[in-house]
Amino acid sequence: MDISIASILMLDGLTNGAIYALLGLAIVLVFAVTRVIFIPQGEFVAYGALTLAIFQTGQVPGTVWLLLILAAVAALMDLATAWRRHHRAAPALQAAGRTLLIPLVVCGLSFWAAPHQLPLLLQALLTICIVTAFGPLVYRVAYQSLAGASTLVLLIVSVGVHFAMTGLGLLFFGAEGFRNPSFWDVRFAMGPLNITGQTVIIGAASLALIVLLWLFFERSLYGKALRATAVNRLGARLMGISTQTAGQLTFAMAGLIGGLSGLLIGPTTTVFYDSGFLIGLKGFVAAVIAGLSSYPGAAIGALFVGVIEAFGSFWASAFKEVIVFTIILPVLLWRSLRSGHSDEEH
Repeated sequence: MDISIASILMLDGLTNGAIYALLGLAIVLVFAVTRVIFIPQGEFVAYGALTLAIFQTGQVPGTVWLLLILAAVAALMDLATAWRRHHRAAPALQAAGRTLLIPLVVCGLSFWAAPHQLPLLLQALLTICIVTAFGPLVYRVAYQSLAGASTLVLLIVSVGVHFAMTGLGLLFFGAEGFRNPSFWDVRFAMGPLNITGQTVIIGAASLALIVLLWLFFERSLYGKALRATAVNRLGARLMGISTQTAGQLTFAMAGLIGGLSGLLIGPTTTVFYDSGFLIGLKGFVAAVIAGLSSYPGAAIGALFVGVIEAFGSFWASAFKEVIVFTIILPVLLWRSLRSGHSDEEH
């Protein structure tokens, strides 16, 4: 290996690592606020890439129908909950209406936009809206009623949600893979490196989203509420912060990050209905390196995972996944030796 090949591998690793960083941040965010180890984060990535691919064909993506079904289930659950609490029709219908409003608007726009072949950026924006709308609905249907359960129970539920979303992806998208067009079809030559416009967009979008997340948590009231919930759920409730709203907002952010990641990775590789698992798992490795608690640690760990994957694919492409996932073993051993076991949960 010479310096030119090493430079190319490093660029490839950092590009993929930038996407894994977003997923790692989302997994850390969801775990910190809700204690859910969100394994299906990768499914949001696959849904984002495949939804845009179906828009490109001029058809209505299957995610729109799935969003309608999920919204109807969540609305019925909210209707039943409000009825048990108030025993009046008006509050129950209001609760169901609030749950249905955003999904219906997004689905209506999707049905209108699909045959009109809108520009790529508008289709991408609509795709992000669809995938983001999934987040609160997934939380409402699968996790909200189990908010007080142990982390192990929530992990088991996450595994079930992952298999459900993967199966629904096969049902609505089929087994065929799709590759999206690049958002910026240019190339820059820098010595031995040939940097594509999509690589620039991946780096810029990842950096911009990380900065926006920092501003959201540091400057906004909702961000501070999420931070308070992550530190102490009981204390947050005593201070009037709704942990239910915090959970829904957190999952909406996870959906947004997943959908954006799908748009970024879609032009670089062919995405299948089950591609999200491996992609999300690499973000999970980065989150574990950060101890599921540190956002900068997750970002740095994700870049490390991306670089290891790139060099591993060069030296032993058949074992690159094994090499990446083996990283987690010494990290877990180091963390288990460094910190004692604690049953405390916030």
